[in-house]
Amino acid sequence: MERMRRGRILHQITIHNGIVYTAGLIADNLDADMAGQTQQLCDKIDAMLAEAGSDKSKLIRVQIFVTDISKKPEMDAVWLNWLGDDLPCRCTVGVSDLGDPRILIEVVVTAAQ
Repeated sequence: MERMRRGRILHQITIHNGIVYTAGLIADNLDADMAGQTQQLCDKIDAMLAEAGSDKSKLIRVQIFVTDISKKPEMDAVWLNWLGDDLPCRCTVGVSDLGDPRILIEVVVTAAQ
């Protein structure tokens, strides 16, 4: 097992048996709207998967948490533009709070290495 990007309470990436797992990811610029935060997350996922020896075409499953489900179409537009035809299994869950009211979306990724 390999752990990468250690933080105070977690590693952002864990690799086990050729599977890459990420912790919950949020945008860096929390002043952005849903589309902006989603694009930041797509870019962040690209970088993290590359660091782990993978890429977005190897996504297996993605969990997405959003604080305003009515903004899901904005998220979906960015998501589909980013992924093209390599669509993983995915669930999107509306939640009431992600810790900071500016956080609109949090994503957890599982991918093949």
